[in-house]
Amino acid sequence: MSRNSWTQYMAEFIGTFFLVFFGCGSMILAELNPEFNGSFIPIIWGGAVSIMIYAVGHISGAHFNPAVTIAFWGVKRFPGKSVPGFILAQIFGALLASTVHLIIWGGEHSFGATGLSVSLSSGMLVEVILSFALMFVIISVATDSRAIGELAGIAIGSTVALDAFVGGPLTKASMNPARSLAPALYSGELSTLWLYFIGPIIGAYLGAKVYEYIRTHQN
Repeated sequence: MSRNSWTQYMAEFIGTFFLVFFGCGSMILAELNPEFNGSFIPIIWGGAVSIMIYAVGHISGAHFNPAVTIAFWGVKRFPGKSVPGFILAQIFGALLASTVHLIIWGGEHSFGATGLSVSLSSGMLVEVILSFALMFVIISVATDSRAIGELAGIAIGSTVALDAFVGGPLTKASMNPARSLAPALYSGELSTLWLYFIGPIIGAYLGAKVYEYIRTHQN
């Protein structure tokens, strides 16, 4: 394995760690501390994504999400040989973040686990739509030279925040299998975990395919 691959995997590990550490950490704070203003949670999620994009985006592309990695691969904008390493790095980064949450706050909380306040079918639809929007923005600023690349972190982070504001009350707005897996394993909330794998992957893939279609069919 090349040194370049290892640095990319490390970047994905660190980026996903801080995404889950700050994002799920804010959810834990809201759960355990009544004085913490939970209305800031979507902004914290979006901010965490933004700062990590600017920190390591030039190293790994700043996926931080297996659904994003799979979608890039699905539209032939990411090498298949790197997919397993990226996904493992993302999963282990998320798991370490939840482990740190356990060390800090113990186990008497939900670890920021995702869960539904709507039906399964509605939850699936929400996760597909949110992930579509996220990937549509990601692939536009990441692969289209006409986009303003310097604003990628702001654009993607803002999309995450908007998704979280709307989808948070419905599904906790996962959009990310690694983000859902780690808290689910620690909290034992596994009954709907499959939805948070399938929904984001379908939505992200569709978002990438639609943008690629629009770009390649312009006059």
